[in-house]
Amino acid sequence: MKALDQICEDIRSDFENKTALRDEALRNARQCIKHASLAIRAIHRNEEIEARQELSQGRELVDQLRLSLKESHPDLYFAGYTQDAVKEYCEAELTVAMVLGLPLPTPEDLHAENPAYLNGLTETLGELRRRCLDLLRPGYNNDVERLLELMDEVYTQLVTMDYPDAITDGLRRRTDLARGIIERTRADVTVAYREAQLAQKLDQLSGQLATHN
Repeated sequence: MKALDQICEDIRSDFENKTALRDEALRNARQCIKHASLAIRAIHRNEEIEARQELSQGRELVDQLRLSLKESHPDLYFAGYTQDAVKEYCEAELTVAMVLGLPLPTPEDLHAENPAYLNGLTETLGELRRRCLDLLRPGYNNDVERLLELMDEVYTQLVTMDYPDAITDGLRRRTDLARGIIERTRADVTVAYREAQLAQKLDQLSGQLATHN
């Protein structure tokens, strides 16, 4: 029984260590999601410096999760809460890049696995729609065409990722939702463009009438 005592003590020690790592991973994941959210909020407010600062802090947490868990405890690293945090970080990085018109970072750049990267990419579509609506609020803005084209490009790539959910971590469901986001955004952009064209023609007509009078 002494041997069993030692066996159980070793198991207990392993469980204690793993529980501590899990608790730390949960804290880091929550903080990472917070920084990603703040980065997106900042870029929507045109606060680029603050957005980059939040992304930097999120990057540190993602790296910490990867270095502390991926090799030694892959079951913890690939747990839902950890990969959700990586996904949110990817979404923030990609959203900021798209809004600013910068080259998109790769999964390797972000130290992210492909499923987390692609699922983060799908969620940028909601943020790009929000950006378009913000730009349209004062009236039609040409930058919405660039963003709408980006949304189309993202969707075009996403629909080609026709693989099992076990491989893509539920990408298909998010992609199906993305189509509706793009269609609604295109409709809003079209209405805003037509209103802008109508207003321009009315102004021209008003100017012509004023000249004749």
